[in-house]
Amino acid sequence: MEFDFFKTFSINLDLAVEAREVVRGKTGQEIPGAQVSTEKYDQAEVTIVHIMDEKAATIMGKPIGKYITIEAPAIRENNGRAHKDITEVLSQQLTKLFKISMESNVLVVGLGNWNATPDALGPKVVEQTLVTRHLFNYAPQELQGGMRPVSALAPGVLGTTGIETAEIIKGAVDRIKPDLVIAIDSLAARNVTRIATTIQMADTGVNPGSGIGNQRMGINQETLGCPVIAIGVPTVVNAAFICKDALDSYLKQTGNYVTQQEQMDPNVKQAIENVLNPFGGDLTVTPKEVDILIDTTAQIVSGGISMSLHPGISSEDYAFYLH
Repeated sequence: MEFDFFKTFSINLDLAVEAREVVRGKTGQEIPGAQVSTEKYDQAEVTIVHIMDEKAATIMGKPIGKYITIEAPAIRENNGRAHKDITEVLSQQLTKLFKISMESNVLVVGLGNWNATPDALGPKVVEQTLVTRHLFNYAPQELQGGMRPVSALAPGVLGTTGIETAEIIKGAVDRIKPDLVIAIDSLAARNVTRIATTIQMADTGVNPGSGIGNQRMGINQETLGCPVIAIGVPTVVNAAFICKDALDSYLKQTGNYVTQQEQMDPNVKQAIENVLNPFGGDLTVTPKEVDILIDTTAQIVSGGISMSLHPGISSEDYAFYLH
């Protein structure tokens, strides 16, 4: 029923771990051509999904590559020490995805709309990322060991600029010729519990707006000509999922839920469509405290990026260079 639900409402899954859960739920078996491993930390659990061939990529609806997912409920807590630990885990895992020298030029791209809070993660990460390319060019005496030339860009969105995001990034890439691009974007999740508690990193690049049904020019090695690492945090959930989960919970409590149902109940489908009809059948939901969650996740992601790209910088030095 779960697998059929996605086809019925034409919903894509941004998180590889959720795509795996859905496929395994239908087959009851691990996906051929995909390897999965987990690592546990004090404040986080890391799941690594490695899609190794085209068959697995087709089944999961994801490109071949490595997907690292950090699940850390403490992100939503007011706990600075936990946030510091999660930042360090992110830095360690991100470092595993790239192989570049200390002289390599890196471009950090913050995707999203800074005027829409759930979509503002990318631009906020850019604001807090330690950029140093200008120092390498104009003030090398201010630098110390363990730093890379890093630049950052928040290109905005098509509806604001009238220009495809990938076209703006391609122009910058052609000019500064980075050895690596790190793109940050807001994602859509299957489950509300993953909003602002999950961070996904992938070496496959990103398609802007894919979480809300848009299909536009990708930002990946094929389009930019250099490796692209995507970092995303779920900030919204499709309302159809919330409706379905509420109905499933009710049916389970009343003893009317059939776990082995292969096809989606037409009555359930119609009920969800009736609720979402005023919004054209497509509605995304975000928590009312999303502004705080975006600020917190932006600090963690920007800190993890800066730590991985500038391993010689301490937290005290980081604050000095950032300001």
